[in-house]
Formats: sequence, C-alpha cells, structure tokens
Amino acid sequence: MPASTKSRPRKSGPRKPSGLTYAQSGVDIEAGDKFVGSIGSLLRRTHGQRVIDNPGGFAGLLRLDYNEQLFKHNYTDPVLVACADGVGTKVHLAIEMGKHDTVGIDLVAMNVNDLIVQGAEPLLFLDYVAVHKVEQDVLHDLVRGISDGCKQAGCALIGGETAEMNDLYKPGDYDLAGFSVGVVELKKATDPMRVEAGDIVLGLESSGVHSNGYSLVRSIIKHAKLKLDKVYPELDPDRTLGEVLLTPTRIYADSIVKLLRMYKVKKVISGMAHITGGGFEGNLNRALHDKVDASIKLGSWDTPKVFEFLQEQGGIDDDEMRRVFNMGIGYCLIVRPTFAEAVKRKLEKLGESVHVIGKITKGKGVVRLKN
Repeated sequence: MPASTKSRPRKSGPRKPSGLTYAQSGVDIEAGDKFVGSIGSLLRRTHGQRVIDNPGGFAGLLRLDYNEQLFKHNYTDPVLVACADGVGTKVHLAIEMGKHDTVGIDLVAMNVNDLIVQGAEPLLFLDYVAVHKVEQDVLHDLVRGISDGCKQAGCALIGGETAEMNDLYKPGDYDLAGFSVGVVELKKATDPMRVEAGDIVLGLESSGVHSNGYSLVRSIIKHAKLKLDKVYPELDPDRTLGEVLLTPTRIYADSIVKLLRMYKVKKVISGMAHITGGGFEGNLNRALHDKVDASIKLGSWDTPKVFEFLQEQGGIDDDEMRRVFNMGIGYCLIVRPTFAEAVKRKLEKLGESVHVIGKITKGKGVVRLKN
C-alpha cells in the first residue's frame, strides 16, 4: 500500500475527452487512493513512541529509540538487521477459500522469525501487495492481517505499496511480499562459532504447515481430489481442510526478544534457526560451524495431524516430508547445557510449547536425524 496519498491539483471548468485513460487500461487511481485512506487505523494500532508522524510523506519514519538515554543504555554498538520474504503459494488457498485475513500474519511471521534468529528486536515492517484490481474488502482484510502480525511481533507497520497490474495477474489474484528491519547489539548477535559440542537443541512447536511447501500441498489436494470446504474428521472434526491449511504461521518474536532480554550478560543461547522450507537439514545447519553437528532425535515431539494427513493422502515418503515441511517444530534454539532446562521453563511461561529435541556433537556442520 502507498505510504501516503497526496491531493492532486485539478483545473477548473469542463474537461474535454483526451483519448485513452489510465482507468481504461485497468488501473483505478481513485480506488487505490480510497483504499489508502481507509487503512490508517490499521497502521496506527502498530505504532509506538518510536514512530514519527509523517502525513503526506513518501516514506515512513522511525527513531532507533524514542528515548535517547534509554537507547544509549541498551546499545553501545547497534547494528541494523533486515530481511525480505513472501508467503508463497499459500495465497492461492486464501484466494480459493475467499479468506484473506490470515496470510498477512504469515507475511509478517516469515520475515520477523528470520530476523530474530540474529538476536535482533523487530522495529518496523513494510508490505508490498500486487493485485489484478483494487478490491477494497480483500485488501482491507490483507492489511488487517499484516497489522495483526505486527502487533504480535511488536514492530511498527509504517507503510508499503499496492501495485495494480491487471495485465500480469488474473482476476482475483494477488501476491504478498514484506520487508522487516530490526536492531541488535553487535556483541549479542548470534554467531555460529559460539556453538559447542554438548549444547542442547530446543524445539518450539509450530502452528502447523506455516508458509512453506504449499506447492506440494496443492499437488496433494489435486492428486487425492480433496475439497478445501470439507471437514475431514481424521484431520480436524471442527474445521474444514482449507481452514486448517490457512492456520497462520506462529510468530516467535515476542517470546524470543523477551527471553534474550533476560540474559543481558550471560550468552546462554549459542544459536537459533527458523525452520522453514528445507526442514532441519536445510535450516538448523545454518546455525552451525564446520566442527560440530546437530543430532536431532525424531519422535521427541508429536507430529501434528496435518502432516500425517498430507503424507497419507499424497503417498509422500518420510525423507521428502522432512525435507519440505517443519513437521511440527517451527523454531530452534541451541543452548548451553547447564541453562537448557531454565530456558525451556522461561519459554513455556511465555506461551511456547518447547521440547528437548537434540544435542550438538563434534562433526562437520551437518544435521543428523536419528530415530
């Protein structure tokens, strides 16, 4: 969505026909302006004292901290951390279901969950929504979801862009992308070299499929002739398949930021990983250096029913499932062994479901899955 909309000067008197117009080409500027004017409250509800009001501006403004003395107390060598991501083909399911208020949460989650892996506190978020045509209700639901996600993550939604491209997207289609910025004290930023043999791997439960592997999910639906609007009791007796699959990605930012603040001096957390496409082997390995391995014990947590259902319906083998999906663990922390139980308890008090799922051993920088 545009960060702002400025009034456009108009000449007085009758207007003469001037040939082709932008609206005739499929882009409705007035509809876009109307949409921007309707979502101000969704942005403001995410704003704290760091956000600087900038009506009519071309970009959003945010102080690194609203209290200079507090900022100096918290940071001596602040480093900005930034990332960009999208929701992927999960948007196809949202479009098919006509339910657009959850994929915005996914968009925020996919960005801030990457951001906090570096030890950063999320500060701000920007979105990019590409559409065939501006549809007020659909866009409002999308931005409401983004706003909800930012509230969960503790970051400010300070602007974005809506692009109407009728010759690129089919009627009803849209795509989402996001950009997040955070800050971390340099000496507290995660570093794979801190990981040591003997460290414990903690796994935080996911809310389901999250936002990876939906091309395979949609292939399974087509292959097994499943219906999104049907309830499958073996999966969930109270929700349709579509509702289960649109469960938003869990946002771990609030819990992780609060946990890190509890250890201002001791570096008890030696590494973290957001488990997305590629599973453990394609994500947890990024938290390791080349002298250690992560040994993950399969079965140390319960696999959610949605994965068992998809695997059975699609005839997918175990290795492929673990390569594509998070299989019930959406985020990992590598923790010093003497602090593992304390960290687990703290995260549980913060609302997370936590499992001891593995251990760091001497090795070559790979993740090993063991029964």
